[in-house]
Amino acid sequence: MSEMKVLIVDDEVEFASTLAERLELIDIVAETANNGKDALSTILVRPPDVVILDLKMPDLSGLKVLHGIKSHDPSIEVIMLTGYGDMDSAIEALKYGASDFITKPVRLEVLLLAIDRAKQKIAMSRQLKDYTKNLEQKIEERTLELRQAQEELMASERLATIGETVAGLAHYIKNILTGLRGGRYMVDVGMAKGKPRMLQDGWGMVRRNIEKVSGLVLDLLKYSKERMPEPTVCSPNKIVLEGVELMRAKAGQHGVKLSTDLDPNLKEALLDQDGINDILLNLISNAIDACLYDTDTAKDWEVKVRTRLESDAGSGEAILFQVIDNGAGMTDEVKAKLFSRFFSTKAGRGTGLGLLITQKIVSEQGGALSFESEVGQGTTFSVRFKRSMQKS
Repeated sequence: MSEMKVLIVDDEVEFASTLAERLELIDIVAETANNGKDALSTILVRPPDVVILDLKMPDLSGLKVLHGIKSHDPSIEVIMLTGYGDMDSAIEALKYGASDFITKPVRLEVLLLAIDRAKQKIAMSRQLKDYTKNLEQKIEERTLELRQAQEELMASERLATIGETVAGLAHYIKNILTGLRGGRYMVDVGMAKGKPRMLQDGWGMVRRNIEKVSGLVLDLLKYSKERMPEPTVCSPNKIVLEGVELMRAKAGQHGVKLSTDLDPNLKEALLDQDGINDILLNLISNAIDACLYDTDTAKDWEVKVRTRLESDAGSGEAILFQVIDNGAGMTDEVKAKLFSRFFSTKAGRGTGLGLLITQKIVSEQGGALSFESEVGQGTTFSVRFKRSMQKS
């Protein structure tokens, strides 16, 4: 942050001048104004970073000057100076945007602490503004990509339901904005009242909601863009083991056992490894969540990933991937909506695009996706692909 600029507003001329001189000695640029009108005029010409404002002045009260400052530039931090009998007015000043208040006679060390808190809040606000600006730029860039993808896929079935998609997207973004506003409020209050835990929690909310925006944009891009499968000779069982390893930390964190049941007869095959990896990660993550939403806490929750080599007289051999959980299961109503855009059972944690993306990837590779589920018993998702190649 550049050199700190402070405006001292107090009708006691000698006090204001002396305080300005003491601040100048510690490299703080200080200017004085001896009434509210002069203060507001100065702010218009030479806006300071921080205003030290006396609550009681003869022409305009400190509260009116505070209102004028915040109306002109809300980013200017205001520290109120008050007598011991003016606590109610000081608290009122905090409600109207003052960042701090100090009782007279002013102790320099206490004032410097208040200035330092204001400086930190200014730096945090600027950082948050940069975050928002960068976020807006990223959304703009991704929106352009989405628009280009939509133009290319105008004839596709997905764009025929654009109204439903926009409605779901608007609802999800509204939830994200609510989280961002809540985080910003906690940051502001934490800085104003010197509560580091509240400040930390607020920043955590901001970061989590920024990650939600990123996840939503990535999901939308995956769903909107056509992707040609890139088959390579690979081991289906190895793909499963790698996916399970990636999800083991999430399962362990929530007390869910993650296991495999792999067919030893299933050798190498010609498959789109990246696509299958995305499918498995999505289905395993959903299965873990299904255990978390299960109300039967007496269960030993488990998610199992199974592979099988199946024989079919009509179409030859097929490779079966199954993700099985013993979690909450699904009602008939949920089953009917499962592949609807932006439908999610995760109470705001999911975008509702995960299964649509999974279904899309399966379809692009000529596979088939199915599921069976019973309330309270669990769910099994099955994905089948034709085995194009196998090596002994």
